[in-house]
Amino acid sequence: MTKTQQELVRQGYQALVDTLGVVDTIRFIQHFSPGQGDYTKERHEWLDQISLEDIFPSMQQRREDDLNQYDEIIE
Repeated sequence: MTKTQQELVRQGYQALVDTLGVVDTIRFIQHFSPGQGDYTKERHEWLDQISLEDIFPSMQQRREDDLNQYDEIIE
């Protein structure tokens, strides 16, 4: 049986509370924010100004830089 969106959200929150406890669940949820603005419009504004030939070297550099990254610690 398919769950409704409300049932899925309720079950997800309950899983978080059961696993993390109330305080850490709140901290986890606060880590994600809906933000503001129009992402689609802003994305087109910068994507329309760059070519694929420019993107690929940037992707390669990011991949190399990521080898030196670390996991974020949420305090």
